[in-house]
Amino acid sequence: MRLTAKQITLLKVVLHLAAFLPFIWLFYAANQGLLSADPAKDIQHFTGRMALKLLLATLLVTPLARYGKQPLLIRTRRLLGLWCFAWATLHLVSYAMLELGINNLALLGRELVTRPYLTLGIISWLVLLSLAATSTQSLQRKLGPRWQKLHNFVYLVAILAPIHYLWSVKVISPQPLLYALGAIILLALRYKKFRQWRR
Repeated sequence: MRLTAKQITLLKVVLHLAAFLPFIWLFYAANQGLLSADPAKDIQHFTGRMALKLLLATLLVTPLARYGKQPLLIRTRRLLGLWCFAWATLHLVSYAMLELGINNLALLGRELVTRPYLTLGIISWLVLLSLAATSTQSLQRKLGPRWQKLHNFVYLVAILAPIHYLWSVKVISPQPLLYALGAIILLALRYKKFRQWRR
């Protein structure tokens, strides 16, 4: 049975809550001392993982819509992408403020250039910024075919962001590997598209 427009609207509400409520929990945990002895790192990792989860959720929409024969699911992709960008921005801001100090922009710029895993992170954020800025239907119509070419760069983020996460942890644990595996699977599901590009 195909989902109706009304059901998609309800699903959007659920997805908005799923993306927003973790922020409420993080704010509460930080204020109640529920984080570890290094709360700055906890906040950075939490926001980064949320961005990755929402990135993978965004990439999951198209396969679900295609193989599950639920074309209206595509309507949820934009909101997931925007929430991914929001959490990625929180991740960047938390690093700038809690790790370096917001008034030290020169140090931030130097860190982003000299540390390879941070370079991958800022490239991913810049791509997400461009996708978020051009996500409206009016810009989609205005850009025409170029819009799809630009938004295909989400696949680059799907490669760089998990590597950024893996590279940033001092001890490899199952969690970053699972995110990387999820990204590989979601990219593999698009092998036909990539094969067409190669041709």
